[in-house]
Amino acid sequence: MMTLLSIAMVVALLSAAFVVLRWPTYQCIGDTPLPTLSFLAILFTSGLDVGLIMFPLIDFQTYATEADYGFASPLVIEFGFWGGLVWGFYFLTTLYFCAIEPRLKLFELAPIRWIHNLVVIATCAFTAYLFLAYLPSYIEGISPMATYLLVGAVIVLAVVSSTRLTVLRVLSLSSTGLFFVLIAAAWLASGVGISGLLGTMSGLSGYLANLDRFILPINEYHGFYLSWWFAWSIMIGQFVARFVNGMAAWKLLIAILIVPSVPIALWFSVLFGYFAGGTPVSDSITLLMIVVGILFVINSLDSLTRLYSQNLGLTVEALGQYRYVLIHAALLGGLVVLYQFTPLKIEWIGMIVIGLYVAIYALIFFRRGELTDGVS
Repeated sequence: MMTLLSIAMVVALLSAAFVVLRWPTYQCIGDTPLPTLSFLAILFTSGLDVGLIMFPLIDFQTYATEADYGFASPLVIEFGFWGGLVWGFYFLTTLYFCAIEPRLKLFELAPIRWIHNLVVIATCAFTAYLFLAYLPSYIEGISPMATYLLVGAVIVLAVVSSTRLTVLRVLSLSSTGLFFVLIAAAWLASGVGISGLLGTMSGLSGYLANLDRFILPINEYHGFYLSWWFAWSIMIGQFVARFVNGMAAWKLLIAILIVPSVPIALWFSVLFGYFAGGTPVSDSITLLMIVVGILFVINSLDSLTRLYSQNLGLTVEALGQYRYVLIHAALLGGLVVLYQFTPLKIEWIGMIVIGLYVAIYALIFFRRGELTDGVS
């Protein structure tokens, strides 16, 4: 599995570099173009999930104690797993759905369409499962029943919000804004000041110095993260490609690689200040983290539910609002239970997506003649 993951990483990143060097000025535009700010907010909130909020403080401890990560600070390791180069997956797939898919329509082929949408559904449920699994570590003393009820309510809210695009825009913008409020509040509560924060962020230069270390999996845990990125890559590209508003390919690359990485770097730097100083996170900041985490889960589930329901024709128009909410909430809730009580893993989903990449590359090669009027 790790060998296949390594090969897939190299091929995907080389492909992203190739297309932006070969067609830097290609104008990327989707079927529902939105203002740049709305597009970036949807990209950020759809392309991430609750793990961004809940994982770092746990991960820092692991990275500080295990020898595999000794080449850089825990802050650099965490950023390498969440920011920077890995967003190149989303650039590659977004460009594909803007430039190539409208011509070849590979995702309208029945085998690819069904496998892809099963992946979307399974990954959507994995987001809710992570929330279920990590919630007790953030809300001390929460009972199993309360945990299930809260996760169930989040799933229902996400499915309801997926019925209207205007809700997604408002939710994405408000979630992004509240995330910045969380960063500011946590920073002020930490007491490290501007100089302390800048000093911590300067340590992120170690990411560029060790960029090659993050291309191939360091170990199985890094492989878990990379499999997670692969699992998300095609569906996020398909989703956000709809909202691109005519950016040149090189601008899209900068937007996808740089813009989301800035708040990620800020957030991780603030949290690393707590970790390095041994400062406990206050109850008020923890509560705000939970609120933002819930919004991120709703955003992700909203985006993915909207995507697979449209792909499969299981829309509000086809089912009616009541049946739409009931069917999709039951489907996602059932898969969350499968993740909890069966060996189902996101790594398996990542391998399936890598298989889809292979199929897509092969089909592009055999049908390359249909692209003669394509990108130039």
